[in-house]
Amino acid sequence: MGTGSQDATNRFKAMMDQVEEPLKTTYQNVHQGYHAETLARFLKAREWNVSKAHKMLVDCLRWRVQNDIDNILTKPIIPTDLYRAVRDSQLIGMSGYSREGLPVFAHGVGLSTFDKASVHYYVQSHIQINEYRDRIVLPTASRKYGRPITTCVKVLDMTGLKLSALNQIKLLTIISTIDDMNYPEKTNTYYIVNAPYIFSACWKVVKPLLQERTRKKVQVLSGNGRDELLKIMDAASLPHFCKREGSGSSRHSEYANENCFSLDHPFHQQLYNYIKQQSLASEPTQPIKQGSVHVDLPEPAAEGTEIAKTIESEMHKFENGNGLSGSLDGHKINDNSDYRTTHCL
Repeated sequence: MGTGSQDATNRFKAMMDQVEEPLKTTYQNVHQGYHAETLARFLKAREWNVSKAHKMLVDCLRWRVQNDIDNILTKPIIPTDLYRAVRDSQLIGMSGYSREGLPVFAHGVGLSTFDKASVHYYVQSHIQINEYRDRIVLPTASRKYGRPITTCVKVLDMTGLKLSALNQIKLLTIISTIDDMNYPEKTNTYYIVNAPYIFSACWKVVKPLLQERTRKKVQVLSGNGRDELLKIMDAASLPHFCKREGSGSSRHSEYANENCFSLDHPFHQQLYNYIKQQSLASEPTQPIKQGSVHVDLPEPAAEGTEIAKTIESEMHKFENGNGLSGSLDGHKINDNSDYRTTHCL
């Protein structure tokens, strides 16, 4: 960290030391003891502008308090069949760790349908995975490797990506906006695998619009990416859709416990059991409540909405055989959005 960056971090820390309750308590759940790394994430998200980073982080803490995010890991999605349906249609999982100790998260972008539950259940599930990653997975990895580990690696499987994915653009924008505003700079590298032509065509248009820092994070790999990914992780940590010799469906695997998207996978079993245990511990005499957690859904930034609409228009042009035009010229994509750098493609 350079002198200027260190000075910005120190000034930011001095400002955050003045935070009072109830923001102070929820801030502890955000930083997990890694103050400098947390402040650096928010500073990066605001181009090292201390006042803007401070506003972003304080807004994040207020959102957490208003939506009781500190207790979201005490609210399981029940019954189990409903949660299984969420897992089968919102394809996210953790397959292992890189050799540097970074958790490897897999996303089945192309085959996620988001059609088995309400928007609130998918948002709740997404935030719960974020919180479990930040409060349990990353601190555990940090202790194991003896150094701060505060980011992860994501492998995005584009198998099955079709124009029908546009039906999910509103939900994906909501989720990405939540991440933009409250979980910035949590991904070290995005590895994109099994990319069909429609993705490749869109990527050619979008890539030049990304800031350099973002472009460096995104790597589009050949085929299922197996050989390249084995350079940074052991075979046991490969997502199931990268273990096969050829590309194919990422939703199913020969063995359920190898499919990191499945509720039967060890990661999801640990996550779900943890949430149920925390629920019982918080209210031991009360039955677990059914129903989704209603988190305030943010309004996406005007820039993000415009970009989403433009990409939607371009994909329709592609569908109609007109190719991809250059109408995205002049727009920049927000650096902090998983959706705008990956899912919308």
